[in-house]
Amino acid sequence: MRGVCVFLLVCIMALSVAMPDRQDPFLWLSALHGRGYNEGSLLADTTGGECPDECDCPPSFPIAMYCDGRGLTAMPTVPSRMKYLYLQHNEITALPDSALANTTNLVWVMLHHNALSTDKIGKRAFAKLQGLERLYLQHNNLTGVPPNLPRSLRDLRLNNNNINKITPEALEGMDNLTILYLHDNALTEMGTSLRGLNSLTLLDIGGNKLKKVPDSLPEHIHQLYLESNAISVVPEGFLSKFSQLQYIRMGHNQLTDKGIPPNTFNVTGLVELDLSFNQLERIPPVSQTLEHLYLQANHIKEFTLGSFCSVVDVINFSKLRTVRLDGNEISTADVPSDSVLCLRMANTIEV
Repeated sequence: MRGVCVFLLVCIMALSVAMPDRQDPFLWLSALHGRGYNEGSLLADTTGGECPDECDCPPSFPIAMYCDGRGLTAMPTVPSRMKYLYLQHNEITALPDSALANTTNLVWVMLHHNALSTDKIGKRAFAKLQGLERLYLQHNNLTGVPPNLPRSLRDLRLNNNNINKITPEALEGMDNLTILYLHDNALTEMGTSLRGLNSLTLLDIGGNKLKKVPDSLPEHIHQLYLESNAISVVPEGFLSKFSQLQYIRMGHNQLTDKGIPPNTFNVTGLVELDLSFNQLERIPPVSQTLEHLYLQANHIKEFTLGSFCSVVDVINFSKLRTVRLDGNEISTADVPSDSVLCLRMANTIEV
């Protein structure tokens, strides 16, 4: 802070010395130059092409191009120096192979909330972007995953489209992918498309038309969102292989007691479990390490304390902080008196 103050004082002194008769409007630039600042650094960078008139390319961040919310219907010309490209909230309908062919250093491409369709995206549109890490294509008109996506991707968002199928080749080789959003599409099954996504930690495939839990789910996943599908059965040993899974949401499905094998959700490490808006009649057994449980809007008829604590005493108790059981067929009168011991950590118990 002291250095900044000294710098400003020097500039003010330079101005005051030179202003007896007439003020030079560019004298401040001379003061900066005299202290080793290059005035060229304050001008627009035109390396690799000039910034399109309809976009902004700040001199302070010359590798970023901001074209968001400009009413664009076609791709602008992108200078080759760009690494960060913001094109969201436009009406862009096509992405030809040539659109990004010269911008091979791109790291982020934001194309969400446009009007792109799969057949209007060139087969090689993304092929040369070997360093691309984030690609946002949500809220478009896609019916499939665009071809030849870079294997360098870490964050891929394809939610809120009309994707009805994902081929095994679409995501093949994406060893770095950690976040995949596919929710709110028209998927009926996933096949083996998720196989090999060894770094994936967050998968959201809610809001589709899935009738079963996908096969070949990545083993290192932390967050799995399957809500708002048509899943009625959970496979045997469903969660046994996911040692790092902490959050699972399966609300708004068609799960019944018969469709959940015993102790499916009684696994250590799980932090949040959402089974709300299903057709359950009993509380499924859960681990004592679980912290948040959502079972509202089912058909549960009994508050079974054994689902939370196999033994109820001073030492053994549940870590649950949130328990939602409202919208079922039980009332507060059905809650056992010794639940105060088992659920002593709970801040919220709604019945």
